[in-house]
Amino acid sequence: MPTFPATLDSRLPGVGTTIFTVMSRLAQTCGAINLSQGFPDFNAEDVLFERVAHWMRAGHNQYAPMAGCLPLRAAIAAKVEALYGTCYDVETEITVTAGATQALFTAVTACVRPGDEVIVFEPVYDSYVPAIELAGGKPLRLQLTAPDYRPDWDAVAATITPRTRMIMINTPHNPTATVWTPADLERLAALTRGTGIVVVADEVYEHIVFDGAAHASCAAHPDLAARSFVVSSFGKTYHITGWKVGYVLAPRELMAEFRKVHQFNVFTVNTPVQLALADYMADAARHTGLAAFYQAKRDFFRTALAGSRFELLPSHGTYFQLARYARICDMGDAAFCEHLTRNVGVAAIPVSAFFADGRDERVIRFCFAKNEATLAAACDRLAAL
Repeated sequence: MPTFPATLDSRLPGVGTTIFTVMSRLAQTCGAINLSQGFPDFNAEDVLFERVAHWMRAGHNQYAPMAGCLPLRAAIAAKVEALYGTCYDVETEITVTAGATQALFTAVTACVRPGDEVIVFEPVYDSYVPAIELAGGKPLRLQLTAPDYRPDWDAVAATITPRTRMIMINTPHNPTATVWTPADLERLAALTRGTGIVVVADEVYEHIVFDGAAHASCAAHPDLAARSFVVSSFGKTYHITGWKVGYVLAPRELMAEFRKVHQFNVFTVNTPVQLALADYMADAARHTGLAAFYQAKRDFFRTALAGSRFELLPSHGTYFQLARYARICDMGDAAFCEHLTRNVGVAAIPVSAFFADGRDERVIRFCFAKNEATLAAACDRLAAL
């Protein structure tokens, strides 16, 4: 085995293997039901796969345009205008990406300079801070607190300085399953008005909002749309996380900078998959019906655990459910998740992994994007605790 013959000065010395990989690997090793990593255990409709095969056989197997195939960009523009009332130009304001993580990384890389400050909200998805640090920026973490995990706008106002370059938001929020309101977006707009602050809005769960609520998108708010990269994910919407296809919306000035980076870290995305997605988007019910689809799974999961010793926190969006376990034991959340995986046969994610200081509120995250048989088997084991 070759060995690097010098001292390696890591750009990310504090970063190890992501908690999602750790818990999924442990689940596989132990034969546990994996409710940790956020992916479905069911397929998309066959028609989507058939459309990919169609475009492959039709010869569309070479590079797509750097910004993405025009039919897909047009379908995205039509969807966004129908949902949020904002018209994005298909040539200059929409880019198809290799998943949402690439979109987030590229937006940060395109805009953040050494010494710039970037505000994030903890618990924070694990790709944000490494992207900021690789760009030479300084992450400023504002903590959201259980059980409601609402942003403290006075704290945000106090954190903004002339060095603030960017604010990264995530709604619906992973891991807490909270959903920002139009009032939240108005406060964000008011705080950034008259500044050069860029907003990165991670909205990958935009179609998974429950109980009749509507997703409040930065794309729908004129002031925020003018300063935001809005990121979404076909993987989350169409149950195809392994395809790694997403997109980003932004005003043309921001998108021009985004594409300068995008063309050199990805250049373009799988051509037949893009064309198939454009075809598939023609039926709007496939995304407008997603909330009801996942709300039924959320309700099934919550009902199955209603008599257990877990305290289920509110789940207003995404396909995640947070739970407190103080009535079961006093272990730290990482130790408890390992115990669940090894001894109960169900894998979950410790929420402390989303805090830089490992803040442990004895809360864990389950993913309910699973078949009902999978959820029933998991809940039988969890309810026995």
